[in-house]
Amino acid sequence: MKNLSLLSFVFLLLTFSTYAQKQKEPSDSLRKNAVKLFIDCDYCDMNHIRREIPYVNYVRDVNEAQLYLRETRQYTGSGGREYSYFFTGQEKFQGLTDTLIYTSRPDDPRDQTRDGRTNMIKMGLMRYVARTPIFKEVNIQHTGRQEEEQVNDRWNDWVFELETRPRFESEESLKEFSFWNSFKANKITPEWKIETDFDHRLTRTKYIYEDSTHTSDKTQIQLENLIVKSLGQHWSTGTKIELQTSTFSNMKFQAEFYPSIEYNLFPYSESTHHQLRFLYGIGASINYYNDTTIYNKIQETLGQQQLQIGYQIQEKWGSINVSIEGSNYLHDFSKNKLELEGSINIRIIKGLSFSVRGRVARIHDQLSLAGEELSEADILLQLQEMASAYNIDGSVGITYTFGSIFNNVVNPRFGSGRTYYR
Repeated sequence: MKNLSLLSFVFLLLTFSTYAQKQKEPSDSLRKNAVKLFIDCDYCDMNHIRREIPYVNYVRDVNEAQLYLRETRQYTGSGGREYSYFFTGQEKFQGLTDTLIYTSRPDDPRDQTRDGRTNMIKMGLMRYVARTPIFKEVNIQHTGRQEEEQVNDRWNDWVFELETRPRFESEESLKEFSFWNSFKANKITPEWKIETDFDHRLTRTKYIYEDSTHTSDKTQIQLENLIVKSLGQHWSTGTKIELQTSTFSNMKFQAEFYPSIEYNLFPYSESTHHQLRFLYGIGASINYYNDTTIYNKIQETLGQQQLQIGYQIQEKWGSINVSIEGSNYLHDFSKNKLELEGSINIRIIKGLSFSVRGRVARIHDQLSLAGEELSEADILLQLQEMASAYNIDGSVGITYTFGSIFNNVVNPRFGSGRTYYR
């Protein structure tokens, strides 16, 4: 009888324990069924995101993910940034896609922008987390803040920026001081884009050569104005005006004027996803040179035309950016320049990615080269432009990662090896 009572008590204890365990399912068990998330973001603070969003599994291979998230960004007219978040479901979430946008202001603190971006990711994850057992650990709250009131903009969408940047370097036989001043004024609306950019650069170099002290100055003053009018979702027209003086380019004064027209195969509203833009411009430049050029000119007025083609696409398999630009002078088509620039980043297989970047230019339009022979100092210190028929630069990279597909843990001891934030 006593044995029967003891067995009954043990049975009741086990039943209650099982019931309590079911009522309070361990987090580890829930975590196994959490959303497997892959984040494609170049400048995200991943440590912060993992701390703030612990209810998903962060995987390092897009092929292991149930949800692919890509962040892209572009500057707004005010100088802030617009962050676009593209959610793409995979496996059991196939077909569930979404796009969210977060916009920061130019005067927002870095922490505020980081929190705003992270909160937008949280909101986008909810429709996926709600379909997993982990939803039990998520509580949605409202801050209680009322929506900000619309205010009148006394600046009428204009944004101004002033910057100065002195720099110096000193060695026993070489001293260099540079001074850069910049002023920018931009107005960007859906209908208009107006940009003014003024730059002033001065570099003074003192060097000792054969017991003699020499001083050389390199100066550049440049004023660029761009005015663009929107003509729907695919067309736009505009004018670029540029004034400059440059000792490096042998320019005492140059004034350029280029009316242009652009067509985008894709709507401009999809610019963070893909672009294929064709831009054609034709105009003229008035040139006054510091020294007589290799073509025996001290001043001249030249007509010029240019064609630019730019292609950009960003997908979960990687990204492609390619641009090609060609230009020539109208009085002599042999005086031309052709430039190709591009970068490709591709995820090949699990853990393996490949990237390549390069630029190549064919140069036959250096009409402003000084006719006088360059001194040794001009060449070594790059004080004046030299003749060149081409310019090439590039890089190739291969990355392979392996090990656990999950990377949920954050450990900041001795610094964070790969934390990106901008």
